[in-house]
Amino acid sequence: MNDRTSERKIQHIRIIENDRDADRRKFYFDGIQLTHRALPEVALDKVDPSVTFMGKRLSFPLLISSMTGGEHELIRTVNKNLALAAEATGVALGVGSQRVMFTHAAARASFAVREWAPQALLFANLGAVQLNHGFTPDTCREAVKTVGADALYLHLNPLQEAVQPEGDTDFSGLAARIADVVSALDVPVAVKEVGAGISPEDARLLIHAGVQYIDVAGTGGISWSRIEDQRHGEDDAPGLGMLFQDWGIPTPLALQLLAPYRDRITLIASGGIRSGIDMAKAVILGASLCGLASPFLKPAMESAGRVIEEIERLKREFRTAMFLLGARTTADLFDHQELILTR
Repeated sequence: MNDRTSERKIQHIRIIENDRDADRRKFYFDGIQLTHRALPEVALDKVDPSVTFMGKRLSFPLLISSMTGGEHELIRTVNKNLALAAEATGVALGVGSQRVMFTHAAARASFAVREWAPQALLFANLGAVQLNHGFTPDTCREAVKTVGADALYLHLNPLQEAVQPEGDTDFSGLAARIADVVSALDVPVAVKEVGAGISPEDARLLIHAGVQYIDVAGTGGISWSRIEDQRHGEDDAPGLGMLFQDWGIPTPLALQLLAPYRDRITLIASGGIRSGIDMAKAVILGASLCGLASPFLKPAMESAGRVIEEIERLKREFRTAMFLLGARTTADLFDHQELILTR
């Protein structure tokens, strides 16, 4: 493999495999206690966790968050297995950053997942900073077309780029460029962080740009700052990524901070969500969809069946939490903060 971006994707996978502490396991959602119902007044088998998002019905509010893509057999296997599992279980899927396919044509195949998931809700994905480095609305259209996507994620990752050896750090004027993409595309544009959170100031800029979907992607789970630190060579200054490995806004706090804007935006929660209970708490805090990535990586390297097992585990946990809260539908959880006992 001679493409540096594809090689970087494999490095990321190997670091996550070998560095247990890349997942920071902060468990910020554990600080939220919910009100148990001893008399839930609903039968467990009547609890319906399904939702409709962007016009598509999902079996429960799960998004397999963006992970990887590139010209490598392992990457193609991972994305195929994720797509097959998303289709089989009725959940959403976002592909990893598609930048690589514009420098290495053979990488396109790893993103062409629609054939494996003909009915699933799919998100294409590009780094917003690349709009300052030659990417245009036409580039974004090509990314969406390659995936056969229903929507486009533009990800914001200033911390990751700042500590990355080959990072792109000119984030000036991006809100205006994002606005150009939003107005040019005929699919929804969602904006996400990659593990450091979206602030109210960020949300105001994005709302002004016409963005209607924001994935807060807060801190608490995988630290891309830590991962990039481990990619430095001996001659690079070590330690910057480690210093900032826990930098950012915890996901539950980000949801709370953006609550005043929910009349204008739909929130997606990701970052440190590791169980169906965490998902229930995120929905109670106003998230319409919950994203997880790293728990699916190792299963996806094995088989679609293993990914399905992980999805079904999360669904059982989420449905059980609904039952114990007396919620018949996911709508009975959404923004019902009276279900929170303590914070």
